[in-house]
Amino acid sequence: MSDIAANTASVPVHVAVIMDGNGRWARARGKKRHAGHRAGVNSVRSTVELAAERGVSYLTLFAFSSENWQRPKEEVSSLMSLFIEALRREVGELHRNNVRLRFIGAREQLSERLMRRIAEAEQTTAKNTGLMLNVAVAYGGRWDIANAAQVLATRVVSGEIDAADINEEALAAEMQLGGTPDPDLLIRTGGEQRISNFLLWNLAYAELWFTDVLWPEFDKAEFDKALACYAEKQRRFGHTGEQVEEAKC
Repeated sequence: MSDIAANTASVPVHVAVIMDGNGRWARARGKKRHAGHRAGVNSVRSTVELAAERGVSYLTLFAFSSENWQRPKEEVSSLMSLFIEALRREVGELHRNNVRLRFIGAREQLSERLMRRIAEAEQTTAKNTGLMLNVAVAYGGRWDIANAAQVLATRVVSGEIDAADINEEALAAEMQLGGTPDPDLLIRTGGEQRISNFLLWNLAYAELWFTDVLWPEFDKAEFDKALACYAEKQRRFGHTGEQVEEAKC
């Protein structure tokens, strides 16, 4: 199969999700924002199960951005506690379902307790061969690119590589999702139509699907709508439509 044909599969290999709308969901019900985040955990669980059932190989969830540190301290603290609780409660089930868990982002910004939980979760699921679940915490797309550039600059200074060796492949390899296929499909809930500093490098050719549904209400029907929309797309990657059709034959 040619590279063109491989990139026109009806089911995306890698789905990325911006989980937006927890706060608005809670506010509409007269609840505090934390209630929305808790409700959102249920949507995470069901989306992971659905992705595996539908044949998706990689699922990357935007859980906490580098900009989210600017939120009220009470909300940030509550979110960090929820991450710890969710890891404690969910990792066992993920492991039983053969899901491999990986966290991306500036984890050094997190508490020692949370970093320890993350390391334990990654170690527990490290040998699993099913769905790869990437969770972005303290992550920003600009930070990711700058961090990769710093790594390469350090290697140049040390004499490990020459400046001429720096190209797109070298930079991509040092980014948080290095070695992982770029997302084919980005889903964003909550009605906003922007990527909010998420995977800026990796989303270069992704199909974008937006829904007004708030994250706690994102369900099987919405996930399948996104997949159906993706299946109708002709992904060209710079080629002509005729080239894509010929590659399918």
